[in-house]
Amino acid sequence: MHRSSLILPIATVAAAATLLPSAAGAAGITTTDAAAVKRGLERLVAARDGPPGAIATLHRGGRTIVLRAGRAQVGRNGAPRASDHMRIASVAKAYNAAIALRLVQDGRLGLDDTIAQRAPQLPAAWGAVTVRQMLNHTSGLPDYTRSDGFARHAQTAPAAYVAPDGIIDWVRADPLAFTPDSRYEYSNTDNIVVGLIAEAVTGRPYGTLLSEIVFGPAKLTATSFPRVTALPRPFLHGYVVGDGRAQDVSTFLNPSGAWASGGIVATPSDLGRFIRADLDRSFFGADQQREQLRFRPGSSSPAGPGANAAGLGIFRYSTRCGVVYGHTGNFPGYVQFAAATRDGSRSVTTSLNIPAPAGALLRQLRALQATAVCALLR
Repeated sequence: MHRSSLILPIATVAAAATLLPSAAGAAGITTTDAAAVKRGLERLVAARDGPPGAIATLHRGGRTIVLRAGRAQVGRNGAPRASDHMRIASVAKAYNAAIALRLVQDGRLGLDDTIAQRAPQLPAAWGAVTVRQMLNHTSGLPDYTRSDGFARHAQTAPAAYVAPDGIIDWVRADPLAFTPDSRYEYSNTDNIVVGLIAEAVTGRPYGTLLSEIVFGPAKLTATSFPRVTALPRPFLHGYVVGDGRAQDVSTFLNPSGAWASGGIVATPSDLGRFIRADLDRSFFGADQQREQLRFRPGSSSPAGPGANAAGLGIFRYSTRCGVVYGHTGNFPGYVQFAAATRDGSRSVTTSLNIPAPAGALLRQLRALQATAVCALLR
């Protein structure tokens, strides 16, 4: 994959933002639990090939506390802030599901409607796949992010705009990977097709649907759906880290290549606000939420804390301290986690400015997320 020629040495990153005990107490979270989350952030920043910066938000009792470590930009002082814009990656799939479930509530779409019914211009071989199967990743649709076309795009023109139909073209000739509903397999193509169907049944652009159904009702004033690589300021810089060096990839890849599957930009504050609204039924009713929260085995990408199970655009994370519902995300320079309690009254987010790690560092990240869930629920 093409990389920027600007490569910066990682400076020593000190932990930032002292937690005020009164702030933790006001949010109903013990100082001990909040300090444990902060230590987890600091350890990630200090780890080999760890992120330059990390931030967590914990919302409870109508109050949010923010815990931070490291730096939002290599070479400059200042830890990530709750007002920093960032790419939320696959957490955007939960926004897409919110649109689909609202259209179900309005009687404009059915969860068992098929691609053949709602998007007949798409390959006939995909025709029997349902909206439900795409939202819970049991469709068998080929994942475009594994295609040669996507790889060529990332190598030759990563900053260029690509239309949703262009994304489909990368896998248009590919058959289903398996019989729909026969197993779980995460596919980014699922949400591209659901977004196209939402446009087809409403006659409105996807960005407009996001604004009207999600951004507006949840008061997401710092959330956007860009078609360009630039990020609103201030923003959390995203990096690829290795061998003690950090490469800034904040504007490497045009988010249009993720579209309804991962193209949204938000802040940690807005990310928490969204996931609470998603669970408190700000976007759709009780009948749709019952469908949303029907789970089967399946992990988000990357896996979230505890045991994962897949619903409709949302995952259940069963940890040692209890259950939360949300989504993770992975994009060049960013790895995300956002989750809330069943009633939407409490939420947790974690954001690192590296892509999803693997091996020991991913285990360390999941342990931090579990610690944050425990701080939220105890």
